[in-house]
Amino acid sequence: MNTGVPLAETLRPKDFKDFVGQAHLVGRDGILTKLMARDMLPSLILWGPPGSGKTTLAHLVATKIQAHFVALSAVTAKLDDVRKIVAESAVRQSHYHQRTILFIDEIHRFNKAQQDAFLPHVEKGTIILIGATTENPSFEVIGPLLSRSRVLVLKQLVTEELLQIAEKALKSIRKKIDKQALAFLLEAANGDCRILLTTLEIAAGINPKPTLKLPDIEQAFQKKQLLYDTAGEEHYNTISAFIKSMRASQPDAALYYLARMVEAGEDSLFIARRMVIFASEDVGMAQPTALVVANEVFKSCEVIGYPECAINLAHGVVYLALAKKDRSAYDGLRLAQEDVRRFGNLPIPLFIRNAPTKLMKELGYGKGYEKYSQASFLPDKLRERKYYIMKKDKSGL
Repeated sequence: MNTGVPLAETLRPKDFKDFVGQAHLVGRDGILTKLMARDMLPSLILWGPPGSGKTTLAHLVATKIQAHFVALSAVTAKLDDVRKIVAESAVRQSHYHQRTILFIDEIHRFNKAQQDAFLPHVEKGTIILIGATTENPSFEVIGPLLSRSRVLVLKQLVTEELLQIAEKALKSIRKKIDKQALAFLLEAANGDCRILLTTLEIAAGINPKPTLKLPDIEQAFQKKQLLYDTAGEEHYNTISAFIKSMRASQPDAALYYLARMVEAGEDSLFIARRMVIFASEDVGMAQPTALVVANEVFKSCEVIGYPECAINLAHGVVYLALAKKDRSAYDGLRLAQEDVRRFGNLPIPLFIRNAPTKLMKELGYGKGYEKYSQASFLPDKLRERKYYIMKKDKSGL
């Protein structure tokens, strides 16, 4: 009978022994296990991908230490909500000696001022703050709050862990599933427990038969959900892997990461821009025409757009991955920038200065330029400096 409660909520573990995954945190030697055993629980930032168990973990921690549990979402919560909870927590602590865990889902959505509001209450111990985020806390959580909290990293669930959860869910909804459908479900869930459970719940709802088959799971999914946020951590991880694959001359890996970005709807011009930069930074003087190719790919993306411009991107990616690499121009620029930052605006030699006025000519500006054409044009202090060092073997990385 349908109670209206989502399957993911129905199956939420009530005890750590039923919690699946994150053994590095909650296993026998896990850091969270040790902190709770010693009653030394600090405020926590739980950082991990969707469906890895952040909310469930917060619930279980509160139960384990017998704390009052309050949950808010940073998407809808306001500072007044936080102030009210803090005031109630202070009363509960002084009258009943009970701690309060304030769980903030998607804490990265709070701005700096909102995050600042937690600091005095975390400092005094009025609340134990547990923030959950899918984004890198280094970028999304203010430093003072990070310094007063312990960041715990949750890992994406692996196939074996998803299988355990799927078996419990199937037992709960009184369904079986054939091997092909199960294999697709475990792969398409992409490590996300919530997606897996929601898909099973929908599939069971549209198929009254006792066994779920591949078409049921495909219909429930509609489309495989890719973990990719164009402004978030996975965005930067993927583009980094993409660039490094081209740099290592691995076209297969580069095409794979390109495909991930294309399928997730990444802006084609963003990808093309990175390729234009790569053409000068990494290929450089080894194959100067790489910049021409990369620019043409960029123009193609501007003119054609998705889906066809993905073909142009793939063409450019393979070309850049297979091209010889020479970072000498890029390295030379960085060395020159270091000297500029170190020495400031050193005097430019007089003989190469512009002399638009009579006074400047009298002072020697531009004098003897032809005579000194073979001399170093660098400032005197840097006369012997070499920035561009030509590579003898341009095939090296």
